Amino acid sequence: MAGELTPKRVDRAALERIIQRAAELQAGEMDAGEGVTEQDLLKLGAEVGIPGRFLRQAMYEETSRGGAQRVGGAFARWAGPKVVGASRVVPGEKGTIDRALEEWMTEAEALAVKRRLPDRTLWHAQQGLFAQMKRWLGVGGKSYHLARALEISVSVTTLEEGYCHVALSADVSNTQHAAISGAVAVAGTGVLVASVLVAFLPVAMPAVLLVPGAIGVGIGAGIPKVHRRQAARVQLALEQVLDGLEHGEIRPKARLAGPRASAFVRITDELKKSLTDVADAVRQVPPGGPPPPSLPRS
Repeated sequence: MAGELTPKRVDRAALERIIQRAAELQAGEMDAGEGVTEQDLLKLGAEVGIPGRFLRQAMYEETSRGGAQRVGGAFARWAGPKVVGASRVVPGEKGTIDRALEEWMTEAEALAVKRRLPDRTLWHAQQGLFAQMKRWLGVGGKSYHLARALEISVSVTTLEEGYCHVALSADVSNTQHAAISGAVAVAGTGVLVASVLVAFLPVAMPAVLLVPGAIGVGIGAGIPKVHRRQAARVQLALEQVLDGLEHGEIRPKARLAGPRASAFVRITDELKKSLTDVADAVRQVPPGGPPPPSLPRS
């Protein structure tokens, strides 16, 4: 009809500001006290039309953010992270995702269960000759970055039917400590050599004798860069696991009907599989032997 106003469109940036401000106004009228429970928050979300799955996802992401390590300060940035993590909402039921992750961690990442806690499972590198050879030879074309971490934590939480929140974290404090120890040792050696030269070889230009100390400190300062790069590789490996879950590339193997094989048969089959993998990798090694591992380029 003539004279009617055309509805005004709100762009995305304005929409986010409006929703955020409306939430602040509504929260200001609530008597939350010390806070609200998860049930109250879900009820509030239902009143404004926000599906529970998105609210639960936001809550778990907030929890993960609060527990994640915040790198602050020059020393923390130089030393690198102690823990890296990744989390995502993926389709699937908890039992299916748990089985898929357990099979993947065991077979594809060469990890073994360390502890089963009520809310998460802890993994660490498999021990033994075959596991070490599997990682050293890179069986399957993998780098096995997760096995280099001190510990891997896996948590799967149901958000709603058909969706779960998966949180993965890796404790890489072992490589951080090794990098810091190496940096201190190299820098200390350089300073010690410089001190000895200054004490026993006095010359007109003592500054020249301080060169070993400067070189040692310079080399030592660069050593933690190796750890930071390794932590980034572990972070990427965690994200790749979530990619596989999200796109259905990581899923549990089909279980055939029939009696379950005995523990002896399962162990024998796993041993035969490990021997086959190692044998295949050995056949691919050049006659001169595998090239020595190279350090990351600066």
